[in-house]
Amino acid sequence: MIMFRYLLPLLTTAAALVAATPQTLLDNDQVKVIKVTDEPHVKNAPHQHTSNRVMIYLQAGRQEIVADGKKTTPEWKAGEVRWSPSTGMHTSEVVSANPVTIIELEIKKPADPAKTATAALDPLKAAPQLYKLEFENPQVRVFRVKMPPHVKVPLHEHVLNRVVVYMTDQNTSTTPEGGKTEVGSHKAAEASWGGPAKHREENLSDKPFEAVVVELKN
Repeated sequence: MIMFRYLLPLLTTAAALVAATPQTLLDNDQVKVIKVTDEPHVKNAPHQHTSNRVMIYLQAGRQEIVADGKKTTPEWKAGEVRWSPSTGMHTSEVVSANPVTIIELEIKKPADPAKTATAALDPLKAAPQLYKLEFENPQVRVFRVKMPPHVKVPLHEHVLNRVVVYMTDQNTSTTPEGGKTEVGSHKAAEASWGGPAKHREENLSDKPFEAVVVELKN
């Protein structure tokens, strides 16, 4: 009984230190999307990232990264999106107080100079009050959409393949030009794949809807 009393806290602590297994949300020839939750003060084994990535941080946090004996401590806000170039071997550890869930998009192919994200009905032009650019580089264009409750989005066009990462629950309708309206539903922290499209949208929910859209130029 005494031995069990001391063993139980040790087992509980050990379980808390086991890093969560990354969950694959999407995987195709252009991109791999994973969701991983890093527990605080658990150092990951040495590893490297051979692909450039888009990182979406669902909670605020701070991380300690050690590479070639040099330490950096990046910090981010909840919902922040960042570009992370490929890296060599390093260790990483969340040094803020709480777990951090990250959606990581690994960009599998190099940039294709022939691909451009803009069109006459580009979302950033068609509804600039709803769509805001986060950043753009030769491989991706990343923007955020925020739809108030029951707002209708005018006709707009996506000319590239894209990943949509849901920051809130989704309950929206999509009406292709000359097509039939369909209703889409996802939970926060899920992701979906979309191809080129021209459509209208509407937030059917009584709550605001928010998503991060990553367009792929590869």
